[in-house]
Amino acid sequence: MAENLKGCSVCCLSSRWRLQQLCRLERLRCRALGVTRRNLGDFEVEFLCDYKRVRDEDFYLVKWRGYPRAASTWEPRRNLRCRGLLRQLHQDLARAPGGPARPGPRGLPPRAAAFLVQKAEQRRALRRWERLLNSTRGHRGRIVVENEVDLHGPPRDFVYINEYKVRIRAGLPIYECNSRCRCGADCPNRVVQRGICYDLCIFRTGDGRGWGVRTLQRIRKNSFVMEYVGEIITSEEAERRGQVYDRQGATYLFDLDYVEDVYTVDAAHYGNISHFVNHSCDPNLQVYNVFIENLDQRLPRIALFATRPIRAGEELTFDYNMHVDPVDAESTRMDSNFGLAGGALGGSPRARSRIECKCGAAACRKYLF
Repeated sequence: MAENLKGCSVCCLSSRWRLQQLCRLERLRCRALGVTRRNLGDFEVEFLCDYKRVRDEDFYLVKWRGYPRAASTWEPRRNLRCRGLLRQLHQDLARAPGGPARPGPRGLPPRAAAFLVQKAEQRRALRRWERLLNSTRGHRGRIVVENEVDLHGPPRDFVYINEYKVRIRAGLPIYECNSRCRCGADCPNRVVQRGICYDLCIFRTGDGRGWGVRTLQRIRKNSFVMEYVGEIITSEEAERRGQVYDRQGATYLFDLDYVEDVYTVDAAHYGNISHFVNHSCDPNLQVYNVFIENLDQRLPRIALFATRPIRAGEELTFDYNMHVDPVDAESTRMDSNFGLAGGALGGSPRARSRIECKCGAAACRKYLF
């Protein structure tokens, strides 16, 4: 019976990296895994937990990938080949609470050492979220996540989606070319449906505005940037949710009132990268209503286009209290109702409490609504 199994193979449940680590622990060389005599003693540094100076020599407490924190060891600088992690540690120490911390012969002050671990765990969580976003996205543009401001990790109770999550039934075809058109994917009248084409970064703002989005590439004027996506709900449901969001101090409701106020987009828990775009009184994005596989004018798709050339590294914003240019009213018709659906900010315009604007624009109106 055994000879019948010759040449057969099965998938191993351990990852390649884990098998490499096992080989190194047992001091075994394996050409197939790339474990050689030269790198047999190499282990991967996950992050650096602490830092001390002993007789003018630097030592770092190393958390080894695949091993518990209890297995961390102090290593001299000469043993480490992780310049990026070393640079990151010293940058973090410069931003540590209470000011830059200096190492002693036994290590850093407890508060600074705890901060290093928290930052490392936060980055690990953000990298996992970044991988999840990019595995979920249905568009070409890549998503990057950064937070060098505070210890906030990925937002909870948020699901990245690529299209509307409809609770009510939408109508059928056309405004942009659609599936019934004979043209191909390169047709100039197929823009929004191609999705996000730019690499974008979700980052933590340093001025109290929470998360924001910046572009990693130059964007030309009038280019499509992203679509505002979320759940499509009725105005009655928006009224109920709005009262809840008002008590939480945040809302992501966007009235679809192109012809009448019947439906609302809620991006609080289901959305794409537009969920993180901040307001500005001098925005670089403008809202347009687009119809593709839909003839129901009560259900436009909300597309954001660049109002001017946008530099790489610049934050993307749109005006939550948008004013429409009468000359272009047919293509941009939408009143000033982002975040106001269902009375989420206090009901009628006269009764709403005013929210201070933090956009920092020269022409800032000082209040969002």
